Amino acid sequence: MSLREDQTIRAEQAIDGVEPMLSAQAPATAAPLTNTPAVIGAQPVASPAKPRRTKKLVLVTLLAAALGGGAYKAYDWWTFGRFFVSTDDAYVQADISVLAAKIPGYLAAVPVVNGQVLHKGDVIARIDDGDYRLAAQAAHDKLETQQAAIVRIGRQVEAAQAQMLQASAQIDASKADAVRAAADYARQQQLEKVDFVAKARIEQARADRDRTDAAVKGAEASLVAMRANVEVLRAQGKEAEGLAAELRTAEARAARDLEFTTIRAPFDGVVGNKAAEAGAYVSPGSRIAALVPLESVRVDANFKETQVERMHPGQRVHIAVDAYPNRDIVGEVESLSPASGSVFSLLPPDNATGNFTKIVQRLPVRVHVPAEIAREGILRPGLSVTVRVDTREPSGTVAGDDTVRTASRHE
Repeated sequence: MSLREDQTIRAEQAIDGVEPMLSAQAPATAAPLTNTPAVIGAQPVASPAKPRRTKKLVLVTLLAAALGGGAYKAYDWWTFGRFFVSTDDAYVQADISVLAAKIPGYLAAVPVVNGQVLHKGDVIARIDDGDYRLAAQAAHDKLETQQAAIVRIGRQVEAAQAQMLQASAQIDASKADAVRAAADYARQQQLEKVDFVAKARIEQARADRDRTDAAVKGAEASLVAMRANVEVLRAQGKEAEGLAAELRTAEARAARDLEFTTIRAPFDGVVGNKAAEAGAYVSPGSRIAALVPLESVRVDANFKETQVERMHPGQRVHIAVDAYPNRDIVGEVESLSPASGSVFSLLPPDNATGNFTKIVQRLPVRVHVPAEIAREGILRPGLSVTVRVDTREPSGTVAGDDTVRTASRHE
């Protein structure tokens, strides 16, 4: 037997107990007056017992109904109501993205309208890309020219290395000539001792020796110069490669600028607050439109600091949207803000000076909306809602019958 049926039976029993009492009093009240002479043609006098009895019955009924209703309300508060905290200072929120231009230029096309549903990668606007295509081509041509210079320097290094080998062979030949000239000069000196050689021949041998020695030193110096030339060419090659790397960066930047001429949706959402049309000139940061991700909406509720004692993430939350008053949406507490809203304000209050008046602060609480509800697209950022948090247990541990009763009472 339900509580309402039990209350109805008790009210009927109370009424049944009152009726005999009223019936016992009725004859005494309705007794006829025997000494009163009859008047011909007079109307019969109505007995006041019946209205009085009806009045008492109504009063008893109203009293019983009031007692029953009060008992039901008290029972309902004791079993359910005292575990719920609610606030109407709550609104639907979403991570709205303001799409803006990154590069300057004239808008060639804006093929979207307000309220249009977009998917990730869809085109929102196009900027005239003529200048950016030319810049990308110029950067590419410079890079190709630099790469040709690197190839040329590489060939020069190879040629210098070949010259080094030639200089090394020249040193060996010069050394051989120097050995021969030194031996010839030594022989001429021996012959000079026995006065068997002409003076001119000795001088010639000495000159040949000195010339070959100088040739050896010259070949060695030439080899050193060749080695230095190779190092210089290798350094030029590294410098050319560094310049090529800078040109690659410039080419990549030009390519990125060319990509930025097409503004695409970064995620799925709905277009809103379109602020530009084709032909308008935009600069970096100019607003094009806003993209609202309806599938990731949430509710931000601002509870009083006196309401968050038993509140923690995971608890069930009943969300009543003013736009859909007959629908109960069940979410859960996602997180509590690390500080009250006043702390994050532009000018935080400084209560250390002047007179002080205690004001109850509010703590933002984020409520997660089920994905299937968010995908319906009925919750739009900015809508006002009323949230009721069940502080008994985390989400998923309350019996289904409690949920039904809470939802019906909330409606």
